[in-house]
Amino acid sequence: MSGPLRGGLRAMEQGPPRRSRDFRAAALRLIRRLTPQRMLTVTVIVLSVLGIGIGVIGPRILGHATDLLFNGVIGRELPAGLTKEQAVDAARARGDTTFADLLSGMNVIPGQGVDFGAVARTLLLALGLYLIAALLVWIQARLLNVAVQRTMVTLRADVERKIHRLPLSHFDSRQRGELLSRVTNDVDNVQTSLTITINQLLSAVLTVVAVLAMMLTISPLLTLITVAAVPLTLWVTRMITRRSQRLFVAQWRNTGRLNAHIEETYSGFTVVKTFGHREAARDRFTGLNDDVFHTSFGAQFFSGLVSPATMFVGNLSYVAVAVLGGLQVATGQITLGSIQAFIQYVRQFNQPLTQIAGMYNSLQSGIASAERVFDFLDEPEHTPDPAAALPLSASPPRVEFDRVSFSYREGHPVIEDLSLVAEPGSTVAIVGETGAGKTTLVNLLMRFYDVDSGRILVDGVDITTISRESLRAGIGMVLQDTWLFGGSIADNIAYGRPGATRDEVIEAAKAAHVDRFVHTLPDGYDTWVSDESGRISAGEKQLITIARAVLARPRLLVLDEATSSVDTRTELLIAQAMAELRRDRTSFIIAHRLSTIRDADLILVVSHGRIVEQGTHAGLLARRGAYWEMTQA
Repeated sequence: MSGPLRGGLRAMEQGPPRRSRDFRAAALRLIRRLTPQRMLTVTVIVLSVLGIGIGVIGPRILGHATDLLFNGVIGRELPAGLTKEQAVDAARARGDTTFADLLSGMNVIPGQGVDFGAVARTLLLALGLYLIAALLVWIQARLLNVAVQRTMVTLRADVERKIHRLPLSHFDSRQRGELLSRVTNDVDNVQTSLTITINQLLSAVLTVVAVLAMMLTISPLLTLITVAAVPLTLWVTRMITRRSQRLFVAQWRNTGRLNAHIEETYSGFTVVKTFGHREAARDRFTGLNDDVFHTSFGAQFFSGLVSPATMFVGNLSYVAVAVLGGLQVATGQITLGSIQAFIQYVRQFNQPLTQIAGMYNSLQSGIASAERVFDFLDEPEHTPDPAAALPLSASPPRVEFDRVSFSYREGHPVIEDLSLVAEPGSTVAIVGETGAGKTTLVNLLMRFYDVDSGRILVDGVDITTISRESLRAGIGMVLQDTWLFGGSIADNIAYGRPGATRDEVIEAAKAAHVDRFVHTLPDGYDTWVSDESGRISAGEKQLITIARAVLARPRLLVLDEATSSVDTRTELLIAQAMAELRRDRTSFIIAHRLSTIRDADLILVVSHGRIVEQGTHAGLLARRGAYWEMTQA
């Protein structure tokens, strides 16, 4: 066995799912997605039946033209004035039994040559039918393409909506590149597979049925010989595809792993170069790339065997029909034109079977991708949202954590029996060592996760009784990890409030001290940036995200290490802007730099998910406890 093939089998065996769990169920689920296009689908089927039905009549008409020519050639050689029966008796009297048997099966008129007018009319009829069949099949293919494309638009929309219904824990526990591979590569592969196979599969099945019916009208015996080869064809196909199917599943799984590594390496390329991990990253890429190569090679190798194998079996039946049919023509049991038409039908009968076997390559690949997409669509979503909305109010809210407990993994609590109150308009600062649960509190407040026990109240309303959209609409948030979308600086700021005017965007930018560096850029507020953009520094990116929060005009403000990437001077400027921003809002500040929270109304010191100290900056210093130790450190 060749190296790539052997490697493909090895890579397949290493992966957890050795084959698609339910090929038939995934295929039926994919087909059911075409049901919204049922009118188009019915039209496609009707046009296919008409087109293929008209097309398969062609060989029979051409066989009739052959009979006209052959009858004319033989009839011209026979004496005029005799009947066919007399000519047959004369041949038998001469001892020419073979010719007599041949003549008995023909519709010949002794002394009459070829009727070229009848031959021409027959050929024109065949040509007209072929043109009509081609037109119908072309229309059918166009309509089917429309149905498939509409179905894929719906599938992509379902995937997009699913992304927004998944809990944050889903994304926290998976590599981004692998997820992107499912919603891009796999969806595209499903589209390609559907486009290629469904049209061929439909026409192939209808062709087999129509051709079979036409063959039965010519010779049931020859039809039986042709059909007898089908079980052998199916057995050969099954033996090959059982192995290639597992390899296709492994191929797309390995493709997802490769994409995850590429995305991760590219996003952190500076870190990779800084710590000298280029060789390790390259070796990892080579290993994953080899896995994709081996499984892809193996899948293509085995699936590629299907077409020649089925063609070989089909040729066996073709030879058998040609030999037996020739004997029947010689004995007058069938006409030459009929056996010519039958041999054409055998080709037409075997061709769809070979075509179906050949397209199984693409079909298996598409079903493997469809299964991965359906797995994504079946992922558990966050708990359904109640219809209720948070009561609208212009005043800052009161926020209360009432005996809240939470864990990301069962048995490993992050927050335990925590209670706190943020009075309306107050600023609550949360400090503590790394992993103490500070950011988790924000995730719970935003309902990125739901509490295991206890309640979180906003203006006395349990946040689990209102919609997430309603809750988050009143919260402005600046995270430690900045994120800019591909677009202009003005667009990124306006993301906080899409309907804001240009003047409002600039006002927010000035409040967050973005305006002071924007004018140094070539296009000002229209400068194109993205999260990977090198035009602006990490600190400047953070200022833009702060301006985004300023523009949103939230009632509740959450700052999670919002000044972690800025210099001391900028930090002072932001502190001034934040003091103004927090004036009429309830605010939560998570910070490691204690200098940013000196003026907070309440400082909470969190350790191992519990509040160990709380008070003002001065009061906590006077207590000389955990907070005082942090300031000394």
